[in-house]
Amino acid sequence: MGNVTVVGVQWGDEGKGKIVDWLSDRADLVVRFQGGHNAGHTLVVGGTTYKLSLLPSGIVQGKLSIIGPGVVVDPQALLDEIERVRGQGVRIDPDLLVLADNAALILPLHRDLDAAREAQAGAGKIGTTGRGIGPTYEDKVGRRAIRVADLADPDALDAKIERVLAHHGALRRGLGLPEADPAELKSWLLSLAPSLLPYARPAWREMDEARRRGRRILFEGAQGALLDVDHGTYPFVTSSNTVSGQAAAGSGTGPGSIGYVLGIVKAYTTRVGEGPFPTELFDDDGRRMGERGHEFGTVTGRARRCGWFDAVLVRQACAVGGVAGLALTKLDVLDGFETLKVCVGYRIGDRALDHYPAGLKDQAAVQPVYEYFDGWSETTRGARSWRDLPANAVKYVRRIEELVGRPVASVSTSPDRDDTILVRDPFED
Repeated sequence: MGNVTVVGVQWGDEGKGKIVDWLSDRADLVVRFQGGHNAGHTLVVGGTTYKLSLLPSGIVQGKLSIIGPGVVVDPQALLDEIERVRGQGVRIDPDLLVLADNAALILPLHRDLDAAREAQAGAGKIGTTGRGIGPTYEDKVGRRAIRVADLADPDALDAKIERVLAHHGALRRGLGLPEADPAELKSWLLSLAPSLLPYARPAWREMDEARRRGRRILFEGAQGALLDVDHGTYPFVTSSNTVSGQAAAGSGTGPGSIGYVLGIVKAYTTRVGEGPFPTELFDDDGRRMGERGHEFGTVTGRARRCGWFDAVLVRQACAVGGVAGLALTKLDVLDGFETLKVCVGYRIGDRALDHYPAGLKDQAAVQPVYEYFDGWSETTRGARSWRDLPANAVKYVRRIEELVGRPVASVSTSPDRDDTILVRDPFED
């Protein structure tokens, strides 16, 4: 039995929460390795819906869950989420939840900066969630972030706060924000410390022990490969690496431990916020996808933009992320469409492209080249085996495999964790 890394291979919102929850039955521990509370996972277990942002999905299954140092953590948001999920009957304590003591903390001033920048950008805004994720990663790279372990040393906090405010002071003045109060910031941090610190310990040590004991690890990615800061549709991306390579650094283990890389992909495409989207639909088909797929952000509530499946982008994301197999989700949303389309290439004028370009001008100019498929009138919702699927649905899935160049390991046909067609168990590959 090996380890499994789950990553999105579109613009996020691919249904990773359900897949991670489903796989966590076979895992011994689940690890979040990047992002923050800007990414949400929705789990439906036994008729109960759980909405998670920072907590690894394994916590619902009672599995050891680790928030790695690659994650940026809003301490108040984490404590609020713990209490909310506890209120649904889930056990959460320091024996089950580990918060990396070297994870960077999101501060109120990070949220201020995020919102002010977006407001100033106007039509050129990135479309962030305004939760301070980007500014926190900036401070982390700038070596001025306040980390979880710093809460245990109140005497040292003054110098750390002075350093971070020296940077933010100039930014706040330039954006017309009031000066931040160092005493207020310190008081806020110390008020949260008693509740947060019991979960804090070295994540790398937990990972090393798990590796030595041969325990099965499930690495849980957030967002999607097309939002990766290096490999996504820059600058309309998130502030971290979302591809599988980040699983090692963002959790505190070696790259040889990340195991089988499972790419989660919708049977169509969605995107939240700003940025290019070659197959986006503005017609009844797009509205129908959004309504049937309940396409609203778990965290923000924002409506997701919808479009046809883009095999070019998914193939590119699989190559960059080392994806070994796909988990195809929301196939049932396409029930009843008379004709389906899949993007198989791009054109810019007379020039054909087999990949998505990096330049903004070319990105804006690309036109999708479509392949057409007959739809199906039968329902796929709740199907749990290939023989339950209409013939045209099977053809659609098989053609996606061919175009992307990766086998489909599972097909999800409803939000319920058991409505899944398992082709191969990633833990056994």
